[in-house]
Amino acid sequence: MRPIQAARSLPLCALILILSVRPALAEDDAEQSAIIVTANPVVEAAAARVQRTPGGVDVVAADAYEDKLAVSLRDALGFSPGVYTQPRFGQEVRLSIRGSGLSRGYHMRGLTLLQDGIPINAADDNGDFQELDPQVFQHLEVYRGGNALRLGGSTLGGAINAVTPTGRSAPGAELRIDGGSFDTLRGKMAYGYADDHGDAYAAITADRSDSDRAHGDRKALRFNGNVGLKLSERVETRFYASAQTIRQHLAGALSEADAIAHPGKGNFTGDQARDIDSIRLQNRTTVALDGATVAFGVFFNAKQLFHPIYQVIDQKSEDRGVFASLDMSGELGGMAVALTLGSQARFGRTIARQFVNVGGQAGATTAHAVQKAQTINSYGEARIAPVTDLWLVAGGVYSHGERAIDNRMAPARSGRAEFDSFAPKIGLLYEPGEALQFYANYSRSVEMPGLGELSQAPAGGAPGFTPVGLQKAWTAEIGTRGRVGIAAWDISVYRADIEGEMLQYSVVAGTIPAATFNADRTRHQGIEAGLDLNFAPWARLRQTYQYSDFRFRNDIQFGDNRLPVIPRHFYRASLTLGTERLSVSPAVEWLPQGAWVDYANTKRVGGYAMLNLSAQAQLRDGVTLFLDARNLTKERAIGDISALVRYNADDPATAADEGSVAFYPVERRAIYAGMRARF
Repeated sequence: MRPIQAARSLPLCALILILSVRPALAEDDAEQSAIIVTANPVVEAAAARVQRTPGGVDVVAADAYEDKLAVSLRDALGFSPGVYTQPRFGQEVRLSIRGSGLSRGYHMRGLTLLQDGIPINAADDNGDFQELDPQVFQHLEVYRGGNALRLGGSTLGGAINAVTPTGRSAPGAELRIDGGSFDTLRGKMAYGYADDHGDAYAAITADRSDSDRAHGDRKALRFNGNVGLKLSERVETRFYASAQTIRQHLAGALSEADAIAHPGKGNFTGDQARDIDSIRLQNRTTVALDGATVAFGVFFNAKQLFHPIYQVIDQKSEDRGVFASLDMSGELGGMAVALTLGSQARFGRTIARQFVNVGGQAGATTAHAVQKAQTINSYGEARIAPVTDLWLVAGGVYSHGERAIDNRMAPARSGRAEFDSFAPKIGLLYEPGEALQFYANYSRSVEMPGLGELSQAPAGGAPGFTPVGLQKAWTAEIGTRGRVGIAAWDISVYRADIEGEMLQYSVVAGTIPAATFNADRTRHQGIEAGLDLNFAPWARLRQTYQYSDFRFRNDIQFGDNRLPVIPRHFYRASLTLGTERLSVSPAVEWLPQGAWVDYANTKRVGGYAMLNLSAQAQLRDGVTLFLDARNLTKERAIGDISALVRYNADDPATAADEGSVAFYPVERRAIYAGMRARF
């Protein structure tokens, strides 16, 4: 990235930072955590642990979004630097870090999702986020790119770990109810208990809405709970259980003209839907030793997916796995040292069937396969401080993957693939003060194709095995985070040179055998910035800014064209005025220039500025009313795009709309309100 480009990319954040920073008193720093201040000591401890990483990481406490209708990870991670979240409909959002899964127009790729440190991605490492309910999280830990090494992550985007409360961190009862526009209604009941021998926590949440788009209605019922047993002063084991039943109609994509002129429109063809029933069981046991902590456990996920789209996809899957880790710290030759070792093994089996879609029901069978996957990630990281306040870090992730497709309808199109890779990382972390860090790292990421990429229909007809290869990248990153005076910041600059990025293409016989295939060389580079300004005890400004420069590199077909979907500049800000008793928070979401729609760079969507407002009033200790108003100016714009090879424009001479159907409008104006109480 050229210096002049970077300088122009961050005008607002940089200007405010320069004008507002003043020297902080030493005693002020001593009373604050390094970067994040929160009333929850458990979250503070998590932030301190995460920030030992020499790279882009942050922790999002639940109280940062508890006064909002947090339906999806978009609502929870809107102010997490570097996390790009845009709505499609309902709980379906685009979730991307550093351009991960850029061409994926559904679900998610290139990110590892975990709950309480245990992967919830399927064994082929592809993921879905509908089963994660932000209402029940205590906090979320975001590890961008290669900084996810300590969780066994080796993907371009990194990892997000959602942490649920325990009976010790959230004792007592909690009730919550909220709702509003589009007949939206949600509720939560939770209870935590703890004594000297153990603790327990359980939460039930329910959600229903007609959606701001036709045929986008949803309803869901979820349970999350855990029980911790203190076996001795050094040994504790915890059992987790979660269950979900989710019913979501799919509003689908629109043409650009419809998305702008008729944002409430939906697609009723085939009664498309995504219905999920799932259960997840897991156990983690921790043993505290002198100068070390050992953790190990097992997990099991079972999921049934009924998914009418262009055909009816009916899948029953089971994923199981084991994990173990060792964290050590001490001294070596008078220098502070720390070591992390760990391994995760996931094994999955899916019975995948497809049928003709007859009004949302299964017709004639079109595909039947048994898909098996295993992914084993083993990782290690060593940290040493040769001088005070400077940490040198080195580590890596070794991954082994196997994918097998037994095609029962077309045995000749069965297949099997094995992948082995090593993703090293080196970095340094310099801490000249308690509330100031500088860091740099250089890491490799490797993504294996999932069963969705390996099972495609190159020439139409039944899906079969497709030879998609690894996506590999080397990423360089520098950054800083800290707190000085009224300002707290988190800024990273990165560049990832990628080989074999999995993108969507038009099938070309003899050249490109499948719709998802490996590109030659691409580059993702950008800036991830967060800046908070505490002007006074009653006035705080939160800001995030992303600069994303994603492009092909000397591609035989697209040259140095920019990659579509994610815009170059994206800015969010929220100003909170008031106290814990009463506050109001106007917020803006600004996209100054829309993203490209296609690889050919023939079409770009427009930008937008959207105004939101939230407020809260504490009636008494533990009881709070809140308001969440969105898109107050009724902005009509494109929120997300499904990547296209080449955009088809509408012919104004005809009555029909021939424009490509690949657009999702921003959320329509909505007002929600609710109450939360803790006893």
